[in-house]
Amino acid sequence: MEKILFVGAGQMAEAIIAGIVNKRVIYEDNVYVMNRSDAERLDELESRYGITKVCEDRDFIKKVDLVVLATKPKDVEKVMEDIAPYLGEDTTVLSVIAGISINTFEKGLGKRPIARSMPNTSATIGKSASGIAFNEAVSDRMQQSILSLLNAIGIVKVVEEDDLHAVTALSGSGPAYIYYLVEAMEEAAVAQGLDAVDARELIVQTIYGAASMLKKTGEEPSVLRENVTSPGGTTAAGLRSLEDHNFKTIISDCLISAENRSRQLGSSK
Repeated sequence: MEKILFVGAGQMAEAIIAGIVNKRVIYEDNVYVMNRSDAERLDELESRYGITKVCEDRDFIKKVDLVVLATKPKDVEKVMEDIAPYLGEDTTVLSVIAGISINTFEKGLGKRPIARSMPNTSATIGKSASGIAFNEAVSDRMQQSILSLLNAIGIVKVVEEDDLHAVTALSGSGPAYIYYLVEAMEEAAVAQGLDAVDARELIVQTIYGAASMLKKTGEEPSVLRENVTSPGGTTAAGLRSLEDHNFKTIISDCLISAENRSRQLGSSK
């Protein structure tokens, strides 16, 4: 893969750009970005990462190997109308837009190689968790190129396209759930008298340590939980409160709601 063009300049586009540029997967000279209206944002990304902005020159689209669609779902129809006349016959399109199906892109952009992925914003620091699905037109070589790109910003799992809704709910939206948990823990800690700065550092290290234990030991989370929990102790008391408030049901409802919204976004196109 020699040239890659990002259509859309939002947070997800920047996260992926930052990841691939910082990891030197593709040299910044071969990374381009365009959007429909915000010239100031393009200037910002060009200055920050050394990539190249594309403004009015739509013919440039014919020169790239991979087009990454990173717009908002509501803008998909207009974006496809804008770029479809300029795509080369073999240009591969990778969508990182939540909910929008490969079939929708095939209708709007023609029968061509199309991949659909859902990274998350941790791509910025090379720690994304992504899922991806391909249509049959994507060559083995291009599949490997795209997988290399996504592996450079974290991990990637190839799944059936329908499972991308669950991936979106789980890892695509997942960082927001963790940040929300940190907010809640920090507020509770400060209310109990801890200094806010100290509370933040303790919480972040606790989450980092727990995640590292899961990854490095390979133990089941239930086993690690039991190792921390002494009968009648403080951890047991805290867990009992979570159980009393139907913690697992809350998490399940959260993921189901996000998955349903992903399906709604797709069915509306």
